[in-house]
Amino acid sequence: MYQIATLNKISPAGMERFGSNYSFTDDINAAHGIMVRSHDMLTMEFSDNLLAIARAGAGVNNIPIDRCSEKGIVVFNTPGANANAVKELVIAGMLLAARNIPEALNWTHRLNEIPAENVSKTVEKEKGQFAGRELRGKTLGVIGLGAIGVSVANTAAHLGMKVIGYDPFMTVHAAHELDRSIPIVADLSALLPQCDYVTIHVPVIDETKGMINSKRLEEMKDGVVLLNFARDKLVNDDNLIGALKSGKVKKYVTDFPNDRVVGRDGVLCIPHLGASTEEAEDNCAAMAAVELMDYLENGNIRNSVNFPSCTLGPLRKGQCARICIMNKNVPSILGKITGKMAEMNINISNMNNRSKGDYAYTLIDIDSDIDEAELKKSLKVQGIMSVRVVK
Repeated sequence: MYQIATLNKISPAGMERFGSNYSFTDDINAAHGIMVRSHDMLTMEFSDNLLAIARAGAGVNNIPIDRCSEKGIVVFNTPGANANAVKELVIAGMLLAARNIPEALNWTHRLNEIPAENVSKTVEKEKGQFAGRELRGKTLGVIGLGAIGVSVANTAAHLGMKVIGYDPFMTVHAAHELDRSIPIVADLSALLPQCDYVTIHVPVIDETKGMINSKRLEEMKDGVVLLNFARDKLVNDDNLIGALKSGKVKKYVTDFPNDRVVGRDGVLCIPHLGASTEEAEDNCAAMAAVELMDYLENGNIRNSVNFPSCTLGPLRKGQCARICIMNKNVPSILGKITGKMAEMNINISNMNNRSKGDYAYTLIDIDSDIDEAELKKSLKVQGIMSVRVVK
């Protein structure tokens, strides 16, 4: 029986996935798996029982990834599960900026302050101040071509925009999904001067923090509209404020209000609604639950941010066991593993070994009975972090 803890309200679409071999607990120290959304886990201590954390969403800034890695705790996220929700809000953000809709709505709300018989005449007289521009024919630069960036790019192209993409780490899957009419440039300096709109869809890592800075802003067109539905730390606020004051940036549309930008002229703040749809919450919860169950029951890793993807499918009917081994990504470990198993007369029927950064993961299917305690004792060698047997 696996015990699952939740740190946020998780959609029933995810919680209902757990079958009869699972129970739910409020005791974090007893949990084998944790389902989480935005709860801050950065200062939490984790027991040796914890095997995995499944984040029902894409961002994992609320989870201490390095500490989890050292303890052999797999951290999953759900890339693409909320892509459509975010994509729709990004398109809405472009329309809000292009057609001056927030300003028009604010003005319209004040019409009740004038005599009722003058409302229609006032509207016809004053509406011209809110005249905007159409998206069709304008150029959109998409920085980051993951699931959300690709979805935004494709939709914008279908709306008649000219779209240019940039992503030095683009995956084969993303390249396959991207509309073939969309060119990809290798240098931001080649993209930014062409764009009427620029939207950012990259994670916050050391290399991307403050990536939209004075240099990049200066490279943009005068009067550009900048959209940030990824993370606020991607944009240098001081540089942005200067660009808004000078007119270099006409509008900044963001899903991440903070005390530096909220209330400023030219800034449209949305209260982090990117993935806040019923459908997105359902999709993320269901995907997180499936990933967590597949790891606990089968040892398979898919969509982990700290360990490599490594699968052997579900355990076969009649299969004796599957051995799941986490280790540091150093030479000769795999040879030590297979050597120890040979000494124990364990026959390997199937195996998969993958590495990611400093860590590696090995799945081994066996067709003979084993003494689990003896196996773990035998594999207590330098570099091996954990050994788990699933049956």
